[in-house]
Amino acid sequence: MSDIKPRIVITMGDPTGVGPEIIAAALSDPQVRTCCRHLVIGDAGAMARGISVAGAGLRIERADAIIPDDPGEGVLRLREISSLGAEDMPYGHPTVASGDAMFHAICEAARLCLSGDADAMATAPISKEALNRAGHRYPGHTELLAELAGTERVVMMLAGSRLRVTLVTIHEALADVPNLVTFDRVLETIRITHRDVHRYFKRNPRIAVLALNPHCGEGGMFGDEEPRIIAPAIGAARQEGIDAVGPLSADTLFHFAVQGAYDVVVCMYHDQGLIPLKLLHFDDGVNVTLGLPIIRTSVDHGTAYDLAGTGQASAESMKAAILMAAEMARVKATGGGEP
Repeated sequence: MSDIKPRIVITMGDPTGVGPEIIAAALSDPQVRTCCRHLVIGDAGAMARGISVAGAGLRIERADAIIPDDPGEGVLRLREISSLGAEDMPYGHPTVASGDAMFHAICEAARLCLSGDADAMATAPISKEALNRAGHRYPGHTELLAELAGTERVVMMLAGSRLRVTLVTIHEALADVPNLVTFDRVLETIRITHRDVHRYFKRNPRIAVLALNPHCGEGGMFGDEEPRIIAPAIGAARQEGIDAVGPLSADTLFHFAVQGAYDVVVCMYHDQGLIPLKLLHFDDGVNVTLGLPIIRTSVDHGTAYDLAGTGQASAESMKAAILMAAEMARVKATGGGEP
């Protein structure tokens, strides 16, 4: 691996959204093009349209697997898994056919990674509604990949150059969060965060664990989850040798995290972590699924239907996702994160 570029499979995402065009734009970037050997999993018609919209000037070359030779400038290698017509992929209006196509693209990419025929996968955004309308009942990529990999517990991490956050709960109603913040879930999130950040990004990471309530509950005035659940989970993690501290108040912690005091922040719920992350890394943030036996990165945004087909969608997060997947694959091959 040290002498060979990592093999990255890239899923097209929702063909009625910005996925194909941001992939085309990303693969036109010399840094992205030269960091890996790529194979896009998707639909030829959708990708050709995306190339045109992005003004990328790429030529599609069909391939069933990741080919050892470097395709060179101007080539997008594609494993075709569907044959969508124009009526199947109107911009901004996902269909059953487009939902089925995006599902099979994800499954094929995961198969290649699980079999060892690819080193990592990077995914473009999907429509969860279309996925479900096509009969594939998953809240999103994360749950589907966990099932395909036979993994019981995974953790979502959003990462940029200045901040990394992981989530104890993800896409849950805020009213349900307190009942979902349990000792076991907090401890397992800390464990997976430590293991994979240590493996891919930073040896022995310093982990900040946030409180659920304002001011850490203010001695029980605003809730007791901190002394009852979160602090004991942190204590158990520390007994395992994990450098975790907290519970810490979210209203001040991020100031110190972006100054470098911590390598990753464990957050109790979605917006607690993603608001500060996207404030800093709106264009170049990367979604990483921790806990899988394979490497999976993704853009940190949605399908952007309002921008689909306009050529105005930013490809920065897609570029960052491919670059991070390639770097994680290199680190995995050489045995660990930065000291």
